Amino acid sequence: MVDTSVILSGMRLDNPVIPASGTFGYGREFGEFYDINILGSFSFKGTTREPRFGNPTPRIADCTAGMINAVGLQNPGIDAVIAEELPALKKIFHKPVIANISGFSIEEYAECCEKIDAQEQVGLIEVNISCPNVRHGGMSFGTSCQSAAEVTRAVKAVTTKPVYLKLSPNVENIAEIALACQEAGADGISLINTLLGMRIDLRTKKPVIANTMGGFSGPAIFPVALRMVYQVAQAVRIPIMGMGGVSSARDVIEMMLAGATAVQVGAANLKNPYICKQIIEDLPKEMEKLGIKKLNEIIGGAL
Repeated sequence: MVDTSVILSGMRLDNPVIPASGTFGYGREFGEFYDINILGSFSFKGTTREPRFGNPTPRIADCTAGMINAVGLQNPGIDAVIAEELPALKKIFHKPVIANISGFSIEEYAECCEKIDAQEQVGLIEVNISCPNVRHGGMSFGTSCQSAAEVTRAVKAVTTKPVYLKLSPNVENIAEIALACQEAGADGISLINTLLGMRIDLRTKKPVIANTMGGFSGPAIFPVALRMVYQVAQAVRIPIMGMGGVSSARDVIEMMLAGATAVQVGAANLKNPYICKQIIEDLPKEMEKLGIKKLNEIIGGAL
């Protein structure tokens, strides 16, 4: 028998597979397909202080090896998530969930994180400072060491649970920003968010997406994500949740060898709602093929 369990900032996960924020809703949608309790955990939809409709449509564009999205953090707002989504989730998911929080000011990040920190169901807070699809917020906080550290300090001052900062790949030195987050008190790092991309409609000669550009995700970005996880793992001493183009059990193992303790699956959920279930079922088989007895022993094995 192989052991797929890992420990993520004190949380024991049956396996390292975690659906990424923005691709799994608040869990209920996927609960109709399979028992989501087989997951290690999942990161729920990016949540802000106020309800958001998001960006105008169209906001999805297809690509050969992925997709571009500019949804723009559509969500019902933090109070509705606490009052409605979490109680509904509790009926079908019996493990600690990861709360993904976004904001447009340091004060908003702190307020939302303080509120979600008080919720018993939340085991870990993932602070998104890397969304490329909103103006005056999101990625603007994650593109400099100073602003990333400021958000980290503000959130840590009002929370008791582990805080992971989700970083953008659209920067010159991601390891430097991860190190700044660690020094400001972050308990872990999530990376990477989407790359910035666009498509043009050949008939109209205009961008496909109303927002012009959006976040590029899918299998094409896996080598970039793997490289950045590897670089950050060399720079920090805190755990990493790796993501970006992951779509198989072998991708999970490769990401862990690069330094990830847990691995998030994003765009693949939108193509195949059963993908996380399949990855979890395939993991023991791939471990046996590769002679791996315990997954937690391979973390950072390529470093």
